[in-house]
Amino acid sequence: MKAVTWRGVNEIGVEDVPEPTILNSHDIIVEVGLSATCGSDLHLMGGYIPAMRAGDVLGHEFMGRVAEVGPAVTKHRVGDRVVVVSFVGCGKCWYCREGLWSLCDNGNPNPGLTEALWGQGIGGCYGYSHALGGWAGSHARYIRVPYADNGAFTIPEGVSDERALFASDAAPTGWTGAHQAEVRPGDVVAVWGAGGVGQMAARAAMVMGAERVVVIDRFDNRLQQVRTHIGAETLDYEEVNVPAELRELTGGRGPDVCIEAVGMEAHHPGPQYLYDQVKQQMRLQTDRPTAVREAIYACRKGGRVFTLGVFAGVVDRFPLGAVMNKALTLRGAQQHGHRYIPEILDLMSRDEVRTEHLATHVMALDDGPEGYRMFKEKEDGCVRAVFRPGG
Repeated sequence: MKAVTWRGVNEIGVEDVPEPTILNSHDIIVEVGLSATCGSDLHLMGGYIPAMRAGDVLGHEFMGRVAEVGPAVTKHRVGDRVVVVSFVGCGKCWYCREGLWSLCDNGNPNPGLTEALWGQGIGGCYGYSHALGGWAGSHARYIRVPYADNGAFTIPEGVSDERALFASDAAPTGWTGAHQAEVRPGDVVAVWGAGGVGQMAARAAMVMGAERVVVIDRFDNRLQQVRTHIGAETLDYEEVNVPAELRELTGGRGPDVCIEAVGMEAHHPGPQYLYDQVKQQMRLQTDRPTAVREAIYACRKGGRVFTLGVFAGVVDRFPLGAVMNKALTLRGAQQHGHRYIPEILDLMSRDEVRTEHLATHVMALDDGPEGYRMFKEKEDGCVRAVFRPGG
């Protein structure tokens, strides 16, 4: 079958790969209907995430129809329309039972590298390097889904494929950030990044009762999407001093919650961007923490900061003194989507969460390299390139 693959740093290809088969009684095979690019895929593309191999199939945000079921699967039948969470969770280990699904002890069959990097291994993710399990990705006609009774969710009638697609990763990642940052009614929430995850974090904060939500970015089309489809306020960080503007909006205090949804390749108009970029390129640090720094400085005393953007290793000039002396709570996580997807699908069915606007460019698998190029360069207002493996 045809698939979009990683061929090397900044080299994306389309090639024939073997079709997946049932390997475990709890597996299903999904015929992929739609599969989206994600900002974290750009870290793979740029070579910032280790353990990629030429020929690895990319993609971790997808929906489709069940094509085959293993004998132990109880919740799904052939023909069911499902959305699949991007992280693999067994449902049996201590972490899954505690609702910390992306930390599953059994979802990553190759935890050695993450144990070396972070002290302990985390769960596995489709199409996201051999460090996170080596699972084949979703930019293909078919994909094997392990632990399917836990990770695949039936899409309600009336929810379009284009809407359900983003219940796989963008929406539950946003929900993870807002929920674990403990957004409360009346809070002021600031979100750095107006991509799919940032927009969904903003929407989640609004659903949880935040009084004001402000999203920070520099791309006009993304900021317009936030205002039109999410209903949040926006700031262009190239036009204003963001911490000063946030203090002005909050009576001098700063936001109660700051959510960083940018990750390791953050941009900034100031001189620190060049500093971070040079150190990252020289491998003196693995990540550019510009947005995280700003979030920490902008957050009110005693507030909560949450990192949703993907980070790989170590950063320089981290403002630990601000975290400690301002009495901030600093958290981060990969998404625990198994907890949130049922709620998100219900909200989607009631038009309280809308995501179709994120799919700005829908194309065939053959256009995979061009789709990734457009997505990386933000060409033609591309927010997400989405592939339709069936044509």
